[in-house]
Amino acid sequence: MTKDDLPRPTRRALLGGSLALGLAAPHLALAQSWPARPVTLIVGFPPGGQTDFAARVIQQGMSAALGQPVVIDNRGGAGGNIGTEAVLRARPDGYTLLAANSSSMAINPHTFPGMTIDPLELTSVGLALQSSLVLCLHPSVPARTVQEFATWIRAQPGGMDYGTAAAGSMSHCAMELFRTRIGNPPMEMIPYRGSGPAMQDFIAGRFSALFDAASVVAPFVKSGQVRGLLVTGQQRAPAFPDIPTAAELGVQDFNITSWIGLSAPKGTPPEIVQRLNAALNTALADANVRERITGQGDEPGGGSAQEFDARVKRDHARWGEVARAANIRADG
Repeated sequence: MTKDDLPRPTRRALLGGSLALGLAAPHLALAQSWPARPVTLIVGFPPGGQTDFAARVIQQGMSAALGQPVVIDNRGGAGGNIGTEAVLRARPDGYTLLAANSSSMAINPHTFPGMTIDPLELTSVGLALQSSLVLCLHPSVPARTVQEFATWIRAQPGGMDYGTAAAGSMSHCAMELFRTRIGNPPMEMIPYRGSGPAMQDFIAGRFSALFDAASVVAPFVKSGQVRGLLVTGQQRAPAFPDIPTAAELGVQDFNITSWIGLSAPKGTPPEIVQRLNAALNTALADANVRERITGQGDEPGGGSAQEFDARVKRDHARWGEVARAANIRADG
């Protein structure tokens, strides 16, 4: 019996199957030969920050798992948007990745006026690390509880000044959300160009409070230069076992974590995404890598690409609501 002797439905099925195999063949061939050269991991921030640390701490383990070097490419600017756009425009062949953080992925789309790129178009690969935020007070602030802090703010002429790593950043959005949880006392935001400059002025007493990632504030809290009032995770942070959670202090619906993961261009073949996710999880399983991450106050990530994707979309929706309610805007 020849193909022409087959009944029409069977012939259609045969032709359809052949077409599907033909369309899938390039992806299968690419996945089998990939990676044949180094993989570039773009970091949308200068060296030395939390996102850069996350990229470098997984770099060696992923290189070993993939059998090709993973090369870090720092492209700072516009709150991470320059790096994000570079990956959005890259070929979806698995050779260009983004060290995606919660600010650039979930907050920037709502706070940068006229932003023309959509980070949600990226393909999620996996979670590298996460970190609770810590509400820190300058030692001159006498408050020891949330209630005392809210009362103290209202007693200040004109309210309280607080610092942020940047207008429209995670630290800015967290403080504005916190403000709503304690009855909207008067506060004024002072923006900086990064956590480092903000922390210098904070220690000098130029403002009274700051939210930032546990890994950022850890050395200053441990040295007594600033005082931690609460952490925003579901549990106390391993780096700060004596600092209670927001829930323990009666602040409800205030579970916040910043995170850093890997994303790839839209259209990256699923087989390559799976291999990248496996390489990331292999890197994170190394005891030395986990110790480096926890040693600076962060928590190792891991898990599936689908879990990370759900987290990105969930936080994107949440911070959009906060930004609109508080009219939060980035400064460039």
